[in-house]
Amino acid sequence: MCTDTQARDRLGAWVPYAAFAVFGAFWGAWGASVPAIRDQAGLTDGQLGTALLFIAAGALPAMPLAGRAVDRWGHRVTAITLTALGIAGITVALTAHGLAALCAGLTLLGASSGAADVAINAAAGAAERATGRPVITRAHGVFSLAVVAASLATGLLNATGLPVVVPYLMVLLAAGTASTAIVTRARTRTDPTRHDPARAQASAARHDLAHTAPDPRRHDDARPQARPARTSSTAHGRPSLRAHLPLLLVAGGLGALGFAVENAHQSWSAVYLADAVHAGPALIGAGPAVFALAVALTRFAISAVKTLPAWIVLTAGAVISAAGTSLLALTTYLPPALLGLALAAVGTAVLFPTVLGLATANVPAAARGAATSVVSTLAYVGFLAGPVYVGYWAQTAGLPGAMLAVASLAAVLAVLAWPALRAVVPSSVRHRTAEPTGRPQS
Repeated sequence: MCTDTQARDRLGAWVPYAAFAVFGAFWGAWGASVPAIRDQAGLTDGQLGTALLFIAAGALPAMPLAGRAVDRWGHRVTAITLTALGIAGITVALTAHGLAALCAGLTLLGASSGAADVAINAAAGAAERATGRPVITRAHGVFSLAVVAASLATGLLNATGLPVVVPYLMVLLAAGTASTAIVTRARTRTDPTRHDPARAQASAARHDLAHTAPDPRRHDDARPQARPARTSSTAHGRPSLRAHLPLLLVAGGLGALGFAVENAHQSWSAVYLADAVHAGPALIGAGPAVFALAVALTRFAISAVKTLPAWIVLTAGAVISAAGTSLLALTTYLPPALLGLALAAVGTAVLFPTVLGLATANVPAAARGAATSVVSTLAYVGFLAGPVYVGYWAQTAGLPGAMLAVASLAAVLAVLAWPALRAVVPSSVRHRTAEPTGRPQS
């Protein structure tokens, strides 16, 4: 028979998937509408790269605050940030006339997106820990499927000549629906300890001692001895987080390289197909769509694999990504360009879920939001810097040269993965296999 807590966990298991679907819909719409927004604002590739820096200006301060807010208010923060992201997208689409206006709008978009990124990843990490299933990888797969649908839909809408704001209105509708459901669920939770992690742990301990029958296969004092250690670890979340800080920082750095490659393709693939491959308006959305579809299929496939060492997953993924990106840079024809994007996507698909799962697997529940914000904030630097990096390289070496520069980032990640993890992961964990999400085997 399951406990009340387990029932609540199952009731909320859909939350990370719904949140990642909305998040993916936003970024799919964004990736396919970048050429239209660039033209609406009248920018060069270099100016677009400068404007994209302002996403980072908004996101980086918001992400640590979001981590603390998640630890205090839980899924309500997820609902608020998703709705704010939809509103920010509409704001950018309506006001992006000139460099200054676009920079201001992207600052708001960055703050909303960064906060939402922390909230939804914390929700996925909590669900993964509660269920023992690869929720992080699967949720990122849902994100990618939503990117596919939104990219294709946005490309078709742009081809019909509709205003660039239309896809973002649809994203806001989806965000409002998901947020309403999340808030409704949060209000139905009557557990008085949900805002107090220490009190929640003490309550759980009392419940187990009062209602759980002793296991005859164990010594009588086994359970009372286990509980105080767990409560102490959770009650002192900050010391526990400091103990995990080296791994969190390294994971965030590796995640930044992976995200730089991923978002370079997601944000610039439509522009690349338009300018370098000369694809038509209805086909430029195929770039982010093919990339996201390959990411989704890879994440769902690898979540079913039994176990793999985390460093092997990272190294292999980075090598495949570098190869696919190089193919994209060396062709001007649509079929091989899409093949290069697909290969790059297969490689990048496993990178961030692996480092996030590895870094947060053993973090106490009371500090999981803060731990997620550390990894996500550092990784988000790469997510935001990747498109800017492409913009500046495109200005000096053209888009094919910029893609070769992106391939070099993937190569750097392939070289650094093993020595970086070896330096911070204990040998007792390092030599055990890990699931594709990066979680150490128990």
